[in-house]
Amino acid sequence: MATKPPTGDPVQDAPQVTPPKHAAAGLPAIGHTLRIAQEQMGLARTARTLLKVNQKDGFDCPGCAWPEGDKRHTAEFCENGAKAVAEEATLRRVTPEFFAAHPLADLATRSGYWLGQQGRITQPMYLPEGGDRYEAISWERAFAVIAEELTALGSPDEALFYTSGRTSNEAAFLFQLFAREFGTNNLPDCSNMCHESSGSALTETIGIGKGSVSLEDLHQADLIIVAGQNPGTNHPRMLSALEKAKTAGAKIISVNPLPEAGMERFKNPQTPLGMLRGTALNDLFLQIRIGGDQALFRLLNKLVIETEGATDEDFVREHTHGYGELAAAAKEADWDETLTATGLTRPEIERALAMVLASKRTIVCWAMGLTQHKHAVATIREVVNLLLLRGNIGRPGAGVCPVRGHSNVQGDRTMGIFERPAPAFLDALDKEFGITSPRGHGYDVVRSIQAMRDGRAKVLFAMGGNFVGATPDTEVTEAAIRRTALTVHVSTKLNRSHAVTGRRALILPTLGRTDKDVQASGRQFVTVEDSMGMVHASRGNLAPASPHLLSEPAIVARMARAVLGTASATPWEQFERDYATIRDRISRVVPGFEDFNARAARPEGFRLPHAPRDERRFPTRTGKANFTAAPVEYPRVPQGRLLLQTLRSHDQYNTTIYGLDDRYRGITGGRRIVMVNPADAAELGLADGSYTDLVSEWKDGVERRAPGFRVVHYPTARGCAAAYYPETNVLVPLDSTADTSNTPASKSVVVRFEPA
Repeated sequence: MATKPPTGDPVQDAPQVTPPKHAAAGLPAIGHTLRIAQEQMGLARTARTLLKVNQKDGFDCPGCAWPEGDKRHTAEFCENGAKAVAEEATLRRVTPEFFAAHPLADLATRSGYWLGQQGRITQPMYLPEGGDRYEAISWERAFAVIAEELTALGSPDEALFYTSGRTSNEAAFLFQLFAREFGTNNLPDCSNMCHESSGSALTETIGIGKGSVSLEDLHQADLIIVAGQNPGTNHPRMLSALEKAKTAGAKIISVNPLPEAGMERFKNPQTPLGMLRGTALNDLFLQIRIGGDQALFRLLNKLVIETEGATDEDFVREHTHGYGELAAAAKEADWDETLTATGLTRPEIERALAMVLASKRTIVCWAMGLTQHKHAVATIREVVNLLLLRGNIGRPGAGVCPVRGHSNVQGDRTMGIFERPAPAFLDALDKEFGITSPRGHGYDVVRSIQAMRDGRAKVLFAMGGNFVGATPDTEVTEAAIRRTALTVHVSTKLNRSHAVTGRRALILPTLGRTDKDVQASGRQFVTVEDSMGMVHASRGNLAPASPHLLSEPAIVARMARAVLGTASATPWEQFERDYATIRDRISRVVPGFEDFNARAARPEGFRLPHAPRDERRFPTRTGKANFTAAPVEYPRVPQGRLLLQTLRSHDQYNTTIYGLDDRYRGITGGRRIVMVNPADAAELGLADGSYTDLVSEWKDGVERRAPGFRVVHYPTARGCAAAYYPETNVLVPLDSTADTSNTPASKSVVVRFEPA
């Protein structure tokens, strides 16, 4: 039987700490999954819902974007996916009576965990100017409020249209169409904060900002390098693919400042033997210092070039550009500097080199550990250099694998959610709809916050997500949002963003992935794109949480009609009535989506074209894959300071907090902890179990403080520390971003420790 939500916020003052685990998944994961699902959904609803997750006739998990193979298990979900589904399919409800009992001031004091546990929002809610709490509002009036504010702006560029990765292809396409017909390219999205660095690096080097591998490639690889990524918590189903690769003979190198249980041993819950013994995944663990990855890959590239016969000369000659510049730069790579930057030993790097040279088919996977640094784009370019030297792009079992964190975050970008759209995309959009899209670049997330802070942006419309919880420099961001005239959030559940508002605010409750979507023409489905470029349908199977919910496409269509009125010739009402008509238009605008409706109807979906993978054709400025030779960078940390990375706990997905435990790291009952190497802690006088304030240091001289963190002695790399976000987002300066991509540098925060 489902349980009621907590009435009070749990006390997190004294988290308990035990030694970290050395294996992931197994029986504990099954038990935890079932407990969380039962609390939120009850037993019968749990079975009816979880058995449809990631099935060909079911719905796409609202968690990560890891792909499914053609053959599906009966239970095609992981622990964290089940948590995401349980919170969306929960029987708990947030009604107008809840908001009457909890004024805005009260909501602002609550933790993200408490807010999320309250359940599904059932009706549109409105915070009037000067009001102290949200009140129920009709959909018609809600759209009228949006129209009032948007049409009163001095320029369309004073509006921001933010997108979360959960948004479907159909909704995303309509959202960007509306924004451009309204007159702005201000389309910030969650990619700006995660894999923007990957897209920037890959577009320049191979001509397309997406990964080049499939699940089958992983299974065929000789060597898989997993850098700056923790699959056991963030993409647990990836462990099954790594296990299959290991069984076929692959070697795996993990590059990470923290040892992670999932990479040590995976206890596959799909098989009895897997649960009992598990499979050791790591063949080599390189415990690198935070931000030392570019130096590591540059030295590896030097050593490959210097090894006779190691470079794929035919591939380099025929398919690449810039080899000479890389060779000259790599020649300068220095062993001593590399060991300083990485914290590794010479034998460790030599062993990694031997594994690279022994592999004919190499894949490099990465996530936020590479993308959220000042030199993130240069680091990923260096990864590409290694693959190009060995001819490992456009070959089965080889390629680049940026592992996306949120279901359909890649699809949203494909649909045009981008503040810097390609002219060819805008030309196709304009031709199809008879509009004139703006050509000037819009604001990304960081520039959107700066625009709100400076009074240049006055309306924030967020299609899903938790903008406040996901963004850096919390105090600056919240103050910026409070300067706006209107904030609008399309949401399924409560989060911190609903408590930080403009002068007026709206919460628009929407259908989730698990909900049936029935419109005037009948039952609908939506589509998503996974991390490896597969597009497939998603169909919810549950009755909506409330009769007052609208789907995301319906919300965009009705908003467009209210704002644009009769001046728009776009058939918004038709789009709401029948999503197939949206897909027809997408098929004529977005390359690779030809005959979209017929292909989406296939149970397995379809794969988007990828020229480097499919043809070894590289649509770059040179017409070839580009080697690059950026100067090597790594963070320098003053004496008495550590370099902090922000990360997730195991009871967390992005900013959604499912619980207060981090089971694999041995943390229970609290989130305000900081992990410090025992040797560093001894030098700094930080006793295990003591409490400290974290104070970040940056060139602007502003003090940013996160108070009251329990010190946990933990086997992280020397000179490094780790703590959970969003609690530590307050420490990340808004202007501290990656070169080129402008992604917040949340993995490179210099901190000092002061007594709490």
